[in-house]
Amino acid sequence: MNQPAPSEFLYAPPLVPYLQVLHADDDLLVLDKPSGLLSVPGKAAEHSDCIESRAQKRFPAARIVHRLDMDTSGVMVLAMNPAAHRHLGLQFERRKTQKTYVANIWGSPVQDAGEVDLPLICDWPNRPKQMVSHAFGKPALTRWQVIERGDRITRVRLYPHTGRSHQLRVHMLAIGHPIVGDRFYATGEALAASDRLALHAESLELHHPLGGERVRFQAGCPF
Repeated sequence: MNQPAPSEFLYAPPLVPYLQVLHADDDLLVLDKPSGLLSVPGKAAEHSDCIESRAQKRFPAARIVHRLDMDTSGVMVLAMNPAAHRHLGLQFERRKTQKTYVANIWGSPVQDAGEVDLPLICDWPNRPKQMVSHAFGKPALTRWQVIERGDRITRVRLYPHTGRSHQLRVHMLAIGHPIVGDRFYATGEALAASDRLALHAESLELHHPLGGERVRFQAGCPF
């Protein structure tokens, strides 16, 4: 039986650093989002602080193209004009981008690398949690590789081929190694092992909207 989603939480986004800019030009704004900050405003007034609103205070034209979970940190790209927004949106839609993540997972996988090919769907009674559903889920594929093994925690690099909600979190749970500090999917020692979700969007590679050059942006892992 699926565990219920966590109860209501107090939104306390980090104030420092307020905005970490990795790159800015006439078409792209690339940021390093901290863990604990929403990508876009929530419905409640007290959830208005987000990476998009912070960006727009300094770069008024900036618009969100994709999202990271609130608890995930790392590289995000925003568009600086409508043409760039369309161009970038199509790249994400057509899977022309390449993303890598770093995560600390609980336990030690037997193999040094592998892939998880499990379809996902919203666990509606426990939303925003997701779950594996072979009957109704949308295709989701994640490749993973061990970076370093510890006593009880393993550091891995994750390569999502698709971009489903909570994909990396559910896929790691499905192979028996939840991401540490994951308040939705980890329990017991795995949950207590980190004071934040140990998942970081390390790099993002895409075609620049002006000219199509392949560019890569990276943010160092903070944990």
